[in-house]
Amino acid sequence: MAQIFKAKKKPLKQQTLTLDITAMDHQGRGVAKHNNKVCFVSGALMGEKVTASLIEDKAKYSSAKLVKVLSPSDARTTAFCKHYHQCGGCQLQHLEINQQVIEKQNAVTQLFSKFAKLDNLNWQAPLLSKPTHYRRSARIAVMYDKAMKKVRVGYRATGSKSIVSIDKCDVLSEAFSDVFNVFDELINQHKALHSISHLQLCQNEAGNFIVIRHTKAISDEAKSYVHNIANAKQWLITWQDQSDVIEHNHLPTPYYLLPKFNLKFEFGLGNFIQVNDEVNQAMLQQSVSWLNLQGNEQLLDLFCGIGNFSLVLAKQAKSVIGVEGVASAVAMATQNAQTNSITNAQFHCFDLTQKIEKAQWFSKALDVLVLDPSRTGAMAVLEQLPLKQFKTILYVSCDPVTLARDSAIISQAGFELTKIGLMNMFPHTGHIETMALFQRR
Repeated sequence: MAQIFKAKKKPLKQQTLTLDITAMDHQGRGVAKHNNKVCFVSGALMGEKVTASLIEDKAKYSSAKLVKVLSPSDARTTAFCKHYHQCGGCQLQHLEINQQVIEKQNAVTQLFSKFAKLDNLNWQAPLLSKPTHYRRSARIAVMYDKAMKKVRVGYRATGSKSIVSIDKCDVLSEAFSDVFNVFDELINQHKALHSISHLQLCQNEAGNFIVIRHTKAISDEAKSYVHNIANAKQWLITWQDQSDVIEHNHLPTPYYLLPKFNLKFEFGLGNFIQVNDEVNQAMLQQSVSWLNLQGNEQLLDLFCGIGNFSLVLAKQAKSVIGVEGVASAVAMATQNAQTNSITNAQFHCFDLTQKIEKAQWFSKALDVLVLDPSRTGAMAVLEQLPLKQFKTILYVSCDPVTLARDSAIISQAGFELTKIGLMNMFPHTGHIETMALFQRR
């Protein structure tokens, strides 16, 4: 058998650089120039002079770790979380909250200029929420640490698979303020619970739910002990084994309300819902305002989930067709339409990365398009749709790179970007959520 020789990679030479930070990228990293190429510096802010240690040196870019801030930005602030420099959950606590929004908006502007060749964007006022305790759902990791000889309960460390033990998380709902310490003690004191791999938290109008994922069977006695502790904290416990089936245990059905639209949304604990309730409500109100439907429109809502946008917009449109690739979400959307007595919305399960030419849900009579895709964006379906039949396209994005890329497709199909707005769904993190409105020229 022939053996192919592979040269070993040369170890990176340790270098401490002095850098001037001229911008911030869409992940919240400082941007500088080193050896005539871009250098990304995590933890550095625009306008700062820093020293940084080189950790990656590629052909087109390099990355460095912040060592010292030589001249700090006026927007630099002290992180409020003691775990900030180890935990990978937040990336921007060192940046003043209002400036976080400005830098995110600047990053989106740069991406639109680069990928969509669109400049002078018509930015609208950002949608904001309270800066702490905004998360109504989260996933907590549980892992045995061989070196410490104990189970850790917390979040992933920055750039690592290891777990940082957390005492409390100030961006998480206050209903779960004790969850880390309670489960750290529970799991470490009872070997029967060592097969727990993670906790899925979800606060909603029906209660404060915790789904406990485990890889091996847990006795009824051990489960009962957990339930007794959780009851005192007003947590509703359910269990999920390797079959991925979530036990119901006679628990109430989770739901959230949209009071301004008189809507109730039920969902399964495995379904996606927006993490930040305050921004979700503002986002839906903005979609109604921007679309300004007159009651005769036939609307197509792609990546519709449990009907978050579909049912709100069905109250303003003639009809709504919602399409989603997750069958359980489609079932909940259909149920939510019935619960809310909405008869002009129908839902279909379809993988939107596949060819749509024979899809039963597609109609040439549709004239408004709403998109709310995952981070991978909507390119696969946008390249297939006869976009010119739509008069309006509303794109709700959770990734600015794929939004800018997809916006180029929409622009080339004869649409003008008339409004764009940031939605700060995840304060103190690098995540960027954006809403963009396109009108046919």
